[in-house]
Amino acid sequence: MGRDIKAAAIQVLQQAGTALHARDITERIMAAGLWQSGGKTPDATVSARLYSDIKNNGEKSPFVKVGPQTFALRDSAEIPSGAWPAPTAVQEAPEPTPASAGFSFTDCAQKVLEEFGDKKPMHYKEITEKALQKGWLVTGGKTPEATMYAQVITEIKRQQKRGERPRFVQHGRGYVGLSQWMGRGLAFQIEQHNQQVRKALRERLLAMNPGEFEELISQLLAEMGFEMVEVTKLSGDGGIDVRGTLVVGDVVRIKMAVQVKKWKLKNNIQAPVVQQVRGSLGAHEQGLIITTSDFSPGAAKEAAQSDKTPIALMNGEQLVMLLMEHGIGVHRSTPDLFEIDEDGANGLSNSDDRKKEGLR
Repeated sequence: MGRDIKAAAIQVLQQAGTALHARDITERIMAAGLWQSGGKTPDATVSARLYSDIKNNGEKSPFVKVGPQTFALRDSAEIPSGAWPAPTAVQEAPEPTPASAGFSFTDCAQKVLEEFGDKKPMHYKEITEKALQKGWLVTGGKTPEATMYAQVITEIKRQQKRGERPRFVQHGRGYVGLSQWMGRGLAFQIEQHNQQVRKALRERLLAMNPGEFEELISQLLAEMGFEMVEVTKLSGDGGIDVRGTLVVGDVVRIKMAVQVKKWKLKNNIQAPVVQQVRGSLGAHEQGLIITTSDFSPGAAKEAAQSDKTPIALMNGEQLVMLLMEHGIGVHRSTPDLFEIDEDGANGLSNSDDRKKEGLR
């Protein structure tokens, strides 16, 4: 069977003398006969093991992460001490704050643009003013315009990071429009491509064996800010597959017990599974169920019982989005797009006089 993954990775990285992607590490390990895997995604297993070692051992780990799924040895001659410390939890931007009238700031922005935009961008201050006038936006804040713009920009960045087509488009100088106005242009083509990537990624998840899938989930949890992530034994785990501690801002620490279900689409998780997970929780633990499928209404209702220990639910669509957001199983390819400056920078102007003068 060869050596364990950790020892094999150390040997490969020592021989390489440089940082390597998990895929390259895996190929070299297996080519040298140091370790073999019968699974379809051995690089995911290797990446998860190395990342877990970093998260669990900190500076005592022989590995450092230098990029997405890319690792090096901590004592490598080409890596200055402390140049790449163990990753720390990064708190995600909050979801859009709902207004008390029932619409979030971003939903109000969409309604205003649809009713008053005439398929043209509007300034965020005007959007906010219209939303307040129509009674769609009710807020006690002193700077609703700033909140509106911040919420729109945050949503754009979050959706771009997840490979989704943002519903809003920035046009500079505080102007915002709807992406649906752009028709079947480049943004539409990108979204169509990303839909195919999401579909292919979900199919790959279904093709993984249970052990590989649990390792992949442990890697995702580590990327999301969990510490002390550990895959439990394949048997006798009481229904719990992964345990870890969710750390928020180095202040809040929540022990989580995770059950993963690699189920086919339309084979939804039912309420008894939620009850089983709740019954398997240790002291001061909260539960999380992650599935490639979805949850029945009964399961969602059971998980949300206010008088019982909370159980969080992550369905297949959410799982794929988070994998893409954290660059697991995919990589980002960004084209360079250029736009005309509208402020006349560097002496360039779009005025008719300037155009005429340039033609003389």
